[in-house]
Amino acid sequence: MTVKKFACLATAALCLSVRLCGAGQIVSPFESAEWSVPESVLDKHVLAGLRAKGIEPAPSCSDEVFLRRAYLDIIGMVPEPEDVKEFLKDTSPDKRSALIDFLLESNEFAEYWSLKWGDILRVKAEFPINLWPNAVQAYHRWILSSLKENKPYDIFVRQMLTSSGSNFREPQVNFYRALQGRGPSSIAGAVALTFMGMRPENAPEQTVSGMSAFFSRVAYKSTKEWKEEIVYCKPAEGTIEAVFPDGTKVSIPADRDPRIVFADWLITPDNPWFAKNIVNRIWSWLMGRGIIHEPDDIRKDNPASNPQLLAYLEKELVSSNYNLRHIYRLILNSRTYQQSSIPRSTDPDAERLFAYYPVRRLDAEVLLDMLCRIGGGGEEYVSPIPEPFTVTPRYQRNVLLSDGSITGPFLELFGRPSRDTGKESERNNNITDAQQRYLINSSDIQRRIQSSEKLRKIILLALRNSPKEAIDNIYLFMLSRYPTAEEIAAAGEYFSIEGIQKTEAVQDFVWALINNKEFIYRH
Repeated sequence: MTVKKFACLATAALCLSVRLCGAGQIVSPFESAEWSVPESVLDKHVLAGLRAKGIEPAPSCSDEVFLRRAYLDIIGMVPEPEDVKEFLKDTSPDKRSALIDFLLESNEFAEYWSLKWGDILRVKAEFPINLWPNAVQAYHRWILSSLKENKPYDIFVRQMLTSSGSNFREPQVNFYRALQGRGPSSIAGAVALTFMGMRPENAPEQTVSGMSAFFSRVAYKSTKEWKEEIVYCKPAEGTIEAVFPDGTKVSIPADRDPRIVFADWLITPDNPWFAKNIVNRIWSWLMGRGIIHEPDDIRKDNPASNPQLLAYLEKELVSSNYNLRHIYRLILNSRTYQQSSIPRSTDPDAERLFAYYPVRRLDAEVLLDMLCRIGGGGEEYVSPIPEPFTVTPRYQRNVLLSDGSITGPFLELFGRPSRDTGKESERNNNITDAQQRYLINSSDIQRRIQSSEKLRKIILLALRNSPKEAIDNIYLFMLSRYPTAEEIAAAGEYFSIEGIQKTEAVQDFVWALINNKEFIYRH
C-alpha cells in the first residue's frame, strides 16, 4: 500500500481523538445522553470527591463502547459481530448488568485474569525465578482453577502462605520458590509486595526485618525427581520473636509454624493492608490507576485520592467473605466505570479522582490475540531448554501463555513483563515509535489480513456490489460498532477509487483500522 493510499485510509478510518466536540456536547457514537444504570453507593463516593474540587464527570458511554470495554476488561477479548448486533438490539433495562454477570462467570474470565496473577506471582520457569517448566504448569493450573471456582481471596492467600510439600503436587508452595532470593528477608519482601501492596524499598526498615522472622523456618530440599523440590517448615530450636508490620510483637513457640501465625494476622477483617491492597489493585486494573497510586506502593506518605471510596470497597470485600467477583461487579456496574473516556474537565485532578474512563493501550497478549483473530490462526511457542520441552498449541489464547520465560518478538515489542519482580510497573503498555512502525509496516500483519477466512466473507459482499454492507461488517468486526455516516462516506469514496480491486480495498481498510486508536486502546 502506498503512502498516499495509507494517508487516504487514515483519514477515512477516523480516530476517536479527532472526533471530540466542545464541552457539554454528546460525542457520537461514543457517548449516551442517558444513563443505563442507577447511581450506586460507589458512585456517591466518587461524585463527592469530584464536587469538592468542582470537577464535572463525563456522561455515560454508549452501548457499543460499553460492550467492547466490558469484553476487553473482563475477558481480554472483543465481541463477535453477531454479539454486537444482538446487544444493540436488546431493549432490556438491565442488559449491561446481565452482560457483566455472563462474562464474570465465563471460563474466559479466569483465563484472562490468570495472566494478571501470573505477573504478580512471578510465574516463570527460567532465570532469575527458576521455577522450571513442571512447576510453572502446576502453579498456573492451580491459579486458573482457583479463579474458575471463585475461591475466596483469604483462602487463596492462606493456601500459598501456609502450604508445605512438593512443588509439583502442592502447586501453591511455588509461591516460596518464585523468588530471586530464598532468605527470610526476600520472602518477607515478596509477601509485603504481593499481599500488602507494600514495596520493600519504600517500607520502614523495621517492617520487613520484623516480618522476616515469620519466614525464618522456610526450607527447601530436593528429591530424586528432576527439578522437584519440597518446601517445608524446618524444626525450631526455641521460641521465635517476631514483629508484625503494625508493630505488634509476638513470641512463637517451637511447635507452631510461624507462617500460620502471620497468615492468621494478615487475613483478619481489621488488617490495615490485606483487603485494601486487593480492592485497590482491582480498581486499578479496571480503572487504569489505583485509588492509591501506584497500586503496589501503599504507604503513609502516598495517600488515597478518595479514602471513603477505598474504605467502602474494603468493607464490601470483607462482608462478602472475600468474594473478588463481588468487587468486580460493584465496579463494573457503577456509573464511574461506565463513563465516557472523553473528559468534561481540564482540571489536572480529573484523572486522579476518576472523572472519566481512562484510555489505555491493550495488553500485549490481548492485542496479539486480536491479530490472531483476524488471521484465523494462533501463535505457537516452543521452549526446548530446559527440559521437559514446553510447546504451546496454536489454538490456545496468548493470555494463557503461562510461562514468563517464553515469549516472542511481538510480545517483547509490546511490553510483556519479564515477571522478575512481581511489580505492576513491569508491564509496559505505553505506545512506542517501534510499535507504530510495526503496525504500519509489518509483513506479519499483511499475511494475517491476506489469509483471513473471516475477511473473505466481507470481500464477497464488496464483490457483490454491496459496499455499504461490507463497510458495516468491517467496523463490526474490527471496532465492535457500526460506522457513522461520515465514515461510510469516506470509506465508500476509497472503495470507488478507479482501478482499486475490492479485495485490496477491504484488506487496506482493515489494515488502516488496525492502526486506529479505537483498535489498539481500551476506551
